[in-house]
Amino acid sequence: MLAATMAVTAYGQAPQGQLAQANAALQAGEADHALVLLSSLPSSAESHNLTCRVQLTLEHWDAAADECEQAVRWDGQNSNYHMWLGRALGEKADRASFLSAYSLAKRVRAEFEAAVQLNPRNAEALADLGEFYSEAPGIVGGGDDKAAGVAAQLDKVDAARARELRGRIAEEHKDYTAAERDFRQAITASEHPAFQWMNLASFYRRRARWTDMEAAVQSGVKAAQHDGHAGVALFDGASLLMQAKRNLELAVKMLESYLEGSSKTEEAPAFVALTRLARLKAQLGDVAGAQRERAAALALAHDYRPALDLKF
Repeated sequence: MLAATMAVTAYGQAPQGQLAQANAALQAGEADHALVLLSSLPSSAESHNLTCRVQLTLEHWDAAADECEQAVRWDGQNSNYHMWLGRALGEKADRASFLSAYSLAKRVRAEFEAAVQLNPRNAEALADLGEFYSEAPGIVGGGDDKAAGVAAQLDKVDAARARELRGRIAEEHKDYTAAERDFRQAITASEHPAFQWMNLASFYRRRARWTDMEAAVQSGVKAAQHDGHAGVALFDGASLLMQAKRNLELAVKMLESYLEGSSKTEEAPAFVALTRLARLKAQLGDVAGAQRERAAALALAHDYRPALDLKF
């Protein structure tokens, strides 16, 4: 009986307790620790998927895609594994040569479509597929009609994401009035509107509407203060302010609040937040503070290139 159990562990699933520890390290932004934990586990679909996601946070695109492919090989019926493979391949495509990007884009589409086919209520996969359709050219399977179809599916699963997708489609068509309306309706439809406020702020940044952008960021901050699940919205808003080079002091406070909070996630890895905080403090003249934040980032992810490349 024991031998049979060990065989299942070795060839089917890794020990759940250790997988949970690795996932906790991933969510906390402890990339080095997560990889050490995962390296000690037997191969399984979940261990490869988690390794892929750690590599994505580290911006190791090739390694991430390889690991996500392994996860799909182990369990091709898991919607999330196909979704993460699509995301990893998408990151590779964004940095590939024209011919390689063309081939990769078709694979991205296929993985997102597989994720949705396996679980038509996977809101994240639907949103990813809809975004792909709205942005990709027809030659690799994109199309506004397809994106609109996904938005209709999202209506039944996640109304806020459906509105956001419609906003993206309208923005692609340069119908900025409709896009703004849809992004605002997404705020009303969302249970966690801090995220949607930051998405609206991102729209304003793309339109160079700086005052509106800052006001939306401030509204997102207020919403996040009342939502224990929306800490990552602070990271998103700080990133927008950094990109726009506006109100950098507020961006520092937002990143510090995110790092001090209890809702850190792989969507906004702690070592990435620390690296951006180091960059901000250096820009604001706090070189000693910048050095401390950089050291803290590298303590979590020793080979995170943007932190290594920081110069003060």
